[in-house]
Amino acid sequence: MSTMQTSQEQEKEKAQTSPPESAEPGPKTRRSRRGLKASVAVALMAVTGGAIVATDPFEARTPAASTEDSIPTGTATVTKGTLSARTQENGTLGYMGSYDVVNKANGTVTGLPAQGEVIRHGKPLYRVDGKPVYLLKGSAPAYRELSREMEGPDVRQLNAALVGLGYATKSQIDPDSDYFGWQTYYALKELQEKLGLKETGKLPLGQAVFLPVTELRVTKTEAVNGTPAAPGRTIVQGTSTKREVSIELSASQQAKLAVGDKVTITLPDGKTTDGKVSKIGKVATQGKDKTTIDVKIQPTDPKATGSLDKAPVQVSIVSDTAKNVLMVPVDSLLALSGGGYAVEAVRPGGTRKLIPVETGLFDDDTGKVQVTGDGLAVGQKIVVPG
Repeated sequence: MSTMQTSQEQEKEKAQTSPPESAEPGPKTRRSRRGLKASVAVALMAVTGGAIVATDPFEARTPAASTEDSIPTGTATVTKGTLSARTQENGTLGYMGSYDVVNKANGTVTGLPAQGEVIRHGKPLYRVDGKPVYLLKGSAPAYRELSREMEGPDVRQLNAALVGLGYATKSQIDPDSDYFGWQTYYALKELQEKLGLKETGKLPLGQAVFLPVTELRVTKTEAVNGTPAAPGRTIVQGTSTKREVSIELSASQQAKLAVGDKVTITLPDGKTTDGKVSKIGKVATQGKDKTTIDVKIQPTDPKATGSLDKAPVQVSIVSDTAKNVLMVPVDSLLALSGGGYAVEAVRPGGTRKLIPVETGLFDDDTGKVQVTGDGLAVGQKIVVPG
């Protein structure tokens, strides 16, 4: 056998076993679930927060019956109930209120609280010339000496403070009374005795500081021991001991939020705890990118928030609610090649059928979405990833 003959035979054999270069696989008749899930993932990634509504996604289309899946699947049930759409906002976890302790006494600063220390109602806050200046609960600042037969709002808060501290009963002193009577005199003498002060039954200007808290958490001391305690000087700064989250909310969302609305707070360690809206600002602030209002959140369980101050958190706020609606798991949605969505219903006997659906609210917390569609009913089984 010649070399030329051998070469020709090899070429012939190669031509018989190799497919022509122009051959292409035939067109697919249906998309696999893997392809559908990839499409719906892309579609859902394009959605950012809030209520999501697909408008007329199945115009002039009728999906064909589904074939068996190429990946493991399970089933879920179509249910009816309430869904909530939420927005995620960045917030700061800290303590409620900010207070400046303004000195009214003359003398030299001889004692200061430590940063982080908590001073309770009726206890010494700092010292001037060795004498304690104590904290009393009240919203009006001290501006004069108080003594018998005087009247006014400052007397009223002194009466309320003495009753609150237990130095008098409500039958002895009406906490709403603005009159400095004998019972106020005796109760004040008891407080002065307790603190080691001269028992005068009078409240000299500078002996007490009135603040609208029963506990003051010290954040900063402005004075130094040994320096003059000049009247009008800020000695201490502090907050209350109540936990609070502050968020800067877009002013456009103000109408969607109300005091008492429930929220979910995600803490720096990833744990979550419930809260509610306690205050909504009425004055907008113009920032670089948007106009915002200040919103305060009160944790339902303050102990669950720990003791971190000025810590970054995330707040999930309900922005819309849909009641008494059909809902399915978000991952049961199938994106159709021409647009829109469908779910794959399981019929009696195990056969399956695609049902076109229109989507409404997406609830990120439950992983469910509101749907409507002909042939969709409560209790119906639909296909979900296994």
